[in-house]
Amino acid sequence: MTEQYSFETLISREALAAKVAELGKQISEDYRDKDTVFMGILKGCFVFMADLVRQVKIERLEVCFMAVSSYGSGTRSTGNIVIKRDLEADLTGKHVLIVEDIVDSGHTLTYLKKYLSNRQTASVKVCTILDKPSRRETDLVPDYRGFEIPDAFVVGYGLDYDEQFRELPDLCILHRNGEKA
Repeated sequence: MTEQYSFETLISREALAAKVAELGKQISEDYRDKDTVFMGILKGCFVFMADLVRQVKIERLEVCFMAVSSYGSGTRSTGNIVIKRDLEADLTGKHVLIVEDIVDSGHTLTYLKKYLSNRQTASVKVCTILDKPSRRETDLVPDYRGFEIPDAFVVGYGLDYDEQFRELPDLCILHRNGEKA
């Protein structure tokens, strides 16, 4: 049987843009006059991070990426964190802002905060466009948070299901064969 997909808009592109502008303004104020590195978690963050960087007004801003996975090809985090691509940037004495698409269980970001702090950073904080606290299994609380969302599998705005649907401009709940994924 071929899977059929449908999408229920959860957050519109307009609401996403407004929230990113709000986050950008706050981050600009908080990181003014600081050597800052935005460290994106690929692949899901790329749309949010590009939008966020355009909204932030600070002089000393570097951008870098890591590829980290805990999902595989499923809809639930496995809890096993695998670094697929590490950083090349020197983080010594810099303020690192991890930019993430969604905080779910919290395992990946808890691991990454500790991992990056071991590189003699000045600080490590987390910015996410989506937060799903109902699934949290750690005490991680994002420092900057766009939207709290329900426990549903979402796609669009850079988020995917098995490498599909990243291009959707709105954030949508994924339905497979008539049921939520």
